[in-house]
Amino acid sequence: MAMGSLSDDDDFNPEINTTPLVDVMLVLLIIFIMTIPVMNHAVKLDLPHAANQPNDVKPETINVSIDAAGQVYWNNVELDQTEMLSRIADASKVTPQPELHLRADRLTPYEKVAQVMAAAQSGGLTKMGFVTEAPK
Repeated sequence: MAMGSLSDDDDFNPEINTTPLVDVMLVLLIIFIMTIPVMNHAVKLDLPHAANQPNDVKPETINVSIDAAGQVYWNNVELDQTEMLSRIADASKVTPQPELHLRADRLTPYEKVAQVMAAAQSGGLTKMGFVTEAPK
């Protein structure tokens, strides 16, 4: 009535079950058979040749500087408030729209910088950058 015996009569035959390995290899073989023709599929064409020159029009850069006294300079030319507003309006109509680079002295009152920024925004200029100096 023994369920299992530990006698030497039993033949213990350790075998590796290769059925899952064969299944995996067949799946991989099918995947490779399906994908290789897709990767090599190409139609041979004799295409015409053409030269292409990129037409990159870079926008103009306008340098607006404000000194410590609050005086505004447009590309190193001194301006008053009305002249600055008219130049901003003219610049906003140009295509492509120029970039406004704002340089302000360290001691310039923030109010003057904010006025120039507001004038540029209300005049229609959308690209504005601040120019700073790297520390030494």
